[in-house]
Amino acid sequence: MTVLRLGTRGSALALAQAHLVAIRLQSAAPSLTVEVVTITTAGDTDQATPLAEGERPGWFTTAIQEALQRGEIDIAVHSLKDLPTHRPEGLVIAAIPFRHDPRDALVSRTGVPLRALPPGSIVGTGSPRRQAQLRALRPDLQVRPIRGNIETRIRKVQEAEYDATILALAGLARLGRQAEAAQIFGFEEMLPAPGQGALAVECRADDHHARQLLRTIDDPTHRLAVTAERSFLAAIEGGCSYPAAAYAEHFGSTLKLHALIAPGGRIIRSKIGGPAETAAGLGRQLAAELLARSPTP
Repeated sequence: MTVLRLGTRGSALALAQAHLVAIRLQSAAPSLTVEVVTITTAGDTDQATPLAEGERPGWFTTAIQEALQRGEIDIAVHSLKDLPTHRPEGLVIAAIPFRHDPRDALVSRTGVPLRALPPGSIVGTGSPRRQAQLRALRPDLQVRPIRGNIETRIRKVQEAEYDATILALAGLARLGRQAEAAQIFGFEEMLPAPGQGALAVECRADDHHARQLLRTIDDPTHRLAVTAERSFLAAIEGGCSYPAAAYAEHFGSTLKLHALIAPGGRIIRSKIGGPAETAAGLGRQLAAELLARSPTP
């Protein structure tokens, strides 16, 4: 019997995601025992700083990756959107096993959609990406930072600290709370973060056993889509600090990538299509186009 130590954050959502991966791994290798190891990250300990001010690359992932590098765990499960595009030395994303619905959702105190919120309503989000798109949809609303996990954010809405908040639909679904969404945004309304809804499983590059095992649960279709999105994000991060969003979808062997940036809150968006195997190039090409259309940061 082989024991595999799986590292993850200790939130309810992170543990639910780790459980999904553990089940998939044990289906692929019935003799495998998965031991879940919870690790506290900087994003878990600092609940006071607004995300837009305090979040830095790796806020929710660095501590887990360092444990993986030290050999304290064998694999790590992350929400892909939390992983910085700059890769740490000696680690690889060996599997993208799942991608659930990548759209964003609104949870409101009175159960009404965005269009029905009264003028001046307070909507909580710490994401500059969501803030920019929300203000484009409803400039009459008050957009304020909000911190905490999904349960905490929903509780703050229920207790009338906020009138609504925006959350990833995939996270709600993994916690069995999808029914609490008052609205699910279309991509033309709220384009998601690159990699949103997808899980990433990391291991050490030189751990050939883990890499071979994780290869059995990797989904090539999801991998190509998020490769385009993260390639776009990497190029944007290298060129400016604008809020960015991207989503790629398959049409047979073709990949269509939708993306936007929001310099100064002004939405600049476009899309590009091409062969799925050119995913990384599509992301870089679309980033170059949007950066060329944006003012100097």
